[in-house]
Amino acid sequence: MSAAVRTAGSPDAARGLRSLETEHGLPLVTVRDLYVSYGEQAVLEGFDLDLFPGELVALLGASGSGKSTLMKSLTGFAPVTSGSARVAGHDVTQLARGELRVLRSQVGQVFQQFNLIPRLSVLTNVLTGALHGAGAINAVGGFSGAHRRRAMELLDRVGIAHKATMPARSLSGGQQQRVAIARALMQQPKVLLADEPVASLDPKLAGSVLRLLREIATHDGIPVLVSLHVLPLALTHSDRIVGLRHGRMLVSAPTAELDPTKLAVLYDEEGRHDDDDH
Repeated sequence: MSAAVRTAGSPDAARGLRSLETEHGLPLVTVRDLYVSYGEQAVLEGFDLDLFPGELVALLGASGSGKSTLMKSLTGFAPVTSGSARVAGHDVTQLARGELRVLRSQVGQVFQQFNLIPRLSVLTNVLTGALHGAGAINAVGGFSGAHRRRAMELLDRVGIAHKATMPARSLSGGQQQRVAIARALMQQPKVLLADEPVASLDPKLAGSVLRLLREIATHDGIPVLVSLHVLPLALTHSDRIVGLRHGRMLVSAPTAELDPTKLAVLYDEEGRHDDDDH
């Protein structure tokens, strides 16, 4: 096995994780021997993962490899069959419904389809990220001045403060994704999950969104896990790459040690199938 392609539990992987702990501190996400099944169909098999503060990790794999299922398992939306998953100090497999709500308030999420409310203003869409902590009165009657100031600061950070009063539907795809990122940051998350956030964007816009996500990881010390389909984007914008095929982790290494040839194992003909991610 090359040093760049590390399977779960391999000595190379263990040494790599120890060096990351030295550089970044303790991981905010720790997954060990994770299995997720729907009926008799195994979607994830023996998956291991650590996410450290300040890094952006690209999650690669063909459609159906289990990327979306992994994202869902980290917030309790996919049933864990066995194994463990700790996220921001929470043992996901042991949480009751109310405790899951707390966990989800601490995990920012960005999606391919943006999930904005089209008729509402850009500012209001960002403010909805504060609903977890705003309380019932604010949720109904409006947000505080402090919330509004923070939302405007975040819009400025992502480069679209000048669009604050416009309806979200009037923005381009790249701008809408920036609104979605600002909304996720409004939660003051400890971890950020981005599931195919640039799949509907052209390459130039995709690059700008990924640069923004990496800046957030570095500046805020938030680990960012982003699932991608396009190898050049992953190789350009990530610190580490984790690769799945048929629910198994085949690649886990610093991006600097990888290239398209070493990642081809994730996309060869044997690994391809047409099912969507679960």
